[in-house]
Amino acid sequence: MTATLLPSDAERGPRRWPFLGNLPAFARDPLAFFESLRDDYGDWVPWALGPQRNIMVSRPEHAAELLGAVESTFRPQTLGWAFRQLLGNGVVVATGEDWRRKRALVQPAVRPRQVRSYAATMVECADALAGGWSEGSRIDVHREMAGLTQRIAVRTLFGSDAAGREAPISEAMATAQRELGAEFRGLTLFLPPWVRTPGRRRMRAAVAVLDREVEHVIREHEAASARGAERDDLLGRLLAARDEHGGPLSRTELRDESITLYIGGHETTSTTLTWAWQLLSGAPAARARLSEELDRVLGGRLPTYEDYARLTWTQQVVKEALRLYPPVWLISAVAGEGAVIGGRRVPAGTGVWTSPWSVQRDARWFPDPEAFRPERWDANAPHPVPEHAWFPFGGGPRACLGARFALVEAALVLAVLARRFHLDTGPDPAAVFPGLTLQPTGPVPATVRPVRP
Repeated sequence: MTATLLPSDAERGPRRWPFLGNLPAFARDPLAFFESLRDDYGDWVPWALGPQRNIMVSRPEHAAELLGAVESTFRPQTLGWAFRQLLGNGVVVATGEDWRRKRALVQPAVRPRQVRSYAATMVECADALAGGWSEGSRIDVHREMAGLTQRIAVRTLFGSDAAGREAPISEAMATAQRELGAEFRGLTLFLPPWVRTPGRRRMRAAVAVLDREVEHVIREHEAASARGAERDDLLGRLLAARDEHGGPLSRTELRDESITLYIGGHETTSTTLTWAWQLLSGAPAARARLSEELDRVLGGRLPTYEDYARLTWTQQVVKEALRLYPPVWLISAVAGEGAVIGGRRVPAGTGVWTSPWSVQRDARWFPDPEAFRPERWDANAPHPVPEHAWFPFGGGPRACLGARFALVEAALVLAVLARRFHLDTGPDPAAVFPGLTLQPTGPVPATVRPVRP
């Protein structure tokens, strides 16, 4: 029997399969699909993910409207069973008064003053990694950056090195990434929670490992507190946090926020650094300017938090890596009554999507958009970046709480390592896998070269 296509909405958009909508094209390559919506159909495109009717918006000002209206005329969209299993009902998922309470409790732990106190740990861990590299050695950049940011996340979040437990945590998070991406791009997304597939069983096992590790460190903190030895880390601040009624975070809430902060401090930064090294490997001029800045600002010493503001080119390298490879590659919300985007009414229940990947690779806002050009972010750049065209951390009231932590961490780690080494990843860029974050599909091999032979 030959399948037929449903007619599209009255507005121009891709034709849809019965029951599946545009799921086949989306599942094959979500990033290319979003770009095709933008290029072939415009800035406001109706499409369907299974039975869910959606609108894709690709103008920066429309993305900003969407982000600014979440918690008023839009509500966050939970992207499947696996997503909820991993993040629980943490600040990324919660809505309404529950979200406002959790945000107020979590936000103080990641304010700039607190990030300053974590900078020394970031530098110390990066310097220890550099001490293990040698000229001519071959490394997997992604594995190295993931291990480094994991150590930083564990120490700043949990106040310990989790000695002997890094591998189970890393393996569990990798499994969760794979299964979440697989569910989001397949029919499993539409199955009820009680259906047990092999992928869902793997996801449950991975989440159980993460839950066990979080519970272990919570008990360590409680034992230390009982002895009068308070710990100055993120988890310690979450344990001490009280809402306006004097209530603490519950055990489940502590778990959810710990996982959320761990992903923000580990997964997003490790991928950003991996892509930054790959991009620098193919851009000798940008790499030379980075070395010049590190020599001039640091003079051979390790960076401190105070150096962050002066490492302007280093920051621009990070920003450009985040432009080309935003860890959070899609943002979606569901319209409520009275929702409007770009002066146009959005029917209640419609999903409205935007993609940092698609918007940040649009030639209208970024000339030669596929090219790695940190000079785009120069103060006197000839083509200033339009407002709202760069949003790798979201925006509006639900912008990522850990954005400052991630930016400082990426810049300081890059400064520590790049002052001594160049990583030659070769001419072939790694392929991209859109899971929970934008990951390489496999290892990213590189040869370690000293900055000064």
